[in-house]
Amino acid sequence: MHILIDECLPKKLKRELTEHTVFTVQEKGWAGMKNGALLRQAENEFNVWGTADQNIEYQQNLKHFDIAVVVLVAPRNELEALLPLIPQLQEVLQVIQPHEIIYIRS
Repeated sequence: MHILIDECLPKKLKRELTEHTVFTVQEKGWAGMKNGALLRQAENEFNVWGTADQNIEYQQNLKHFDIAVVVLVAPRNELEALLPLIPQLQEVLQVIQPHEIIYIRS
């Protein structure tokens, strides 16, 4: 699975997904891109986009993008707050399909 981690999530989250190919938006040089442009760019290289943006499905019509979206919902967007979500994230990554959006909540 090829995963792109949004700039609103900590870069260190990448270390928790070692069995996947993971890049951050910053590593790709896409920091600051608007979500629509980012999704258009990402769908060419990635299967999943991980974000903390809980409004993404209201801002973008995800059916138009050939990528799945996982929204991590925690009290804070810090690694320590997100770590409890990793087991569920690992499960979701096994079954998620393009055009799907799945919320993982703490």
